[in-house]
Amino acid sequence: PIILSGWCRTVKDDVKKARQIGLKHINISISTSGQMVKGKFEGRVVRDPKENPSKPSIIGMMIEALEEAKKGGMTVGVNAEDSSRTDDEFLIKFAQTAKEHGADRIRYCDTLGYDDPFTIYQRVKNLAKEVQIPIELHCHNDIGLGVACSIAGAKGAIEAGVDAYINTTINGIGERTGNADLVSVILALRKSSGLKDLNLLDERVNLSKAWRIAKYASYAFGVPIPINQVGVGGNAFAHESGIHADGALKDRRNYELYDFEDLGRGEPEIVETGRKITTGEYGGIKGFRDVYEKLEIEFKDEKETYTVLELARYANVHTQKPLTNDELLFIARYPEQAKKILTVAPAI
Repeated sequence: PIILSGWCRTVKDDVKKARQIGLKHINISISTSGQMVKGKFEGRVVRDPKENPSKPSIIGMMIEALEEAKKGGMTVGVNAEDSSRTDDEFLIKFAQTAKEHGADRIRYCDTLGYDDPFTIYQRVKNLAKEVQIPIELHCHNDIGLGVACSIAGAKGAIEAGVDAYINTTINGIGERTGNADLVSVILALRKSSGLKDLNLLDERVNLSKAWRIAKYASYAFGVPIPINQVGVGGNAFAHESGIHADGALKDRRNYELYDFEDLGRGEPEIVETGRKITTGEYGGIKGFRDVYEKLEIEFKDEKETYTVLELARYANVHTQKPLTNDELLFIARYPEQAKKILTVAPAI
C-alpha cells in the first residue's frame, strides 16, 4: 500500500509539527559518520554520550526525537545519514539503540554514493543480522552505482532475515547525480538473472504507467529524460546496428530483455501543430469548455463547471506550467482531492 511519509530532523519540534498535520509515518534523520559529525556540528555535538556527557550526542538526540514520535503513535524509520562512511561498531550501536526505543526500521544511507555493491551487501547483511530490524536502503548515484548498491544492500538484509525497502525516485532525479531510479530498480528485481525467480517484489507493482509517469515528472521538474534512460529513454528500444536490427526483427528477445508494452509504451502520440486552446490562470469559460469537450468530459451543471474552472485556474498558478491532459482530467473527476492537493498551507 502507498503510505504518505514525512522526513524530519531529529528535533522534537519537527516531530510535533509532523504529527499536527496528520502524518502517521515519519523518518527522523541525523548524521552518524565521524566526518559529518565533525564537519557539520564542528565540535558542538559528540556521537556517543560517553564521549562527553556535557554535550549533546547523536544517540541522545535520536532517542529524544524517536520517543516523541512513538508517544504520538507514529511508525518511525530512523535514518543514519552517511551510513556508508560510518564505522560498523557505531552504526550497529546506533541501530540497536533505535530499535530498543521503538524504531520500526533503520535507513542505511549511502549519502555520497561511496559504497559499491560488494561492500554494501556485506555491511547491510551484518547490520541486519546483528540488530534484526527492517532495513531501508537510500543510495545516491555519485559513481553510477545507485541502483546496483540498492539491490545489493536489500539482498543482504533479506538474507539476514529482515525485510528490505528501497528508496527510489522517478527518473533517478535527486541531489547531485541523483538517487536510485524507480523503473530501473523494479526491472532489476523482475528481470535480472539472479533475482527474477526470487519474488522479492510485491506482485501488485504495475509498470504499465511507467512511461507516462516518467514523462510527467520530466515535464513537471523541467528535467529532460536522458536518451539512454532505462526503460523510458528515447533509445531504450532503439536498434541501429545491422546485426541488432536483424535479430530484433526476427525475435524481440534476441535484443530486448523486456517488452516496451509492459512499460506503457508503443501507443502513437498526437501532437497538435495548429490552433491550440488552453485553459489556466487567465482562461475563460468558452476556452475551458472547448478543452474539456476534447477530453470528452461533461459537467452536470453550471456550478460544477465553474468549480472545476476555478480549480484549473488555481492549478495553473500553482504549477506555473500549462496543465497536462492528465491534470485536467484529475481535476474534473476528483475536484475535492484536487482542492486538497492545491492547498498551500495544511490545516492544523
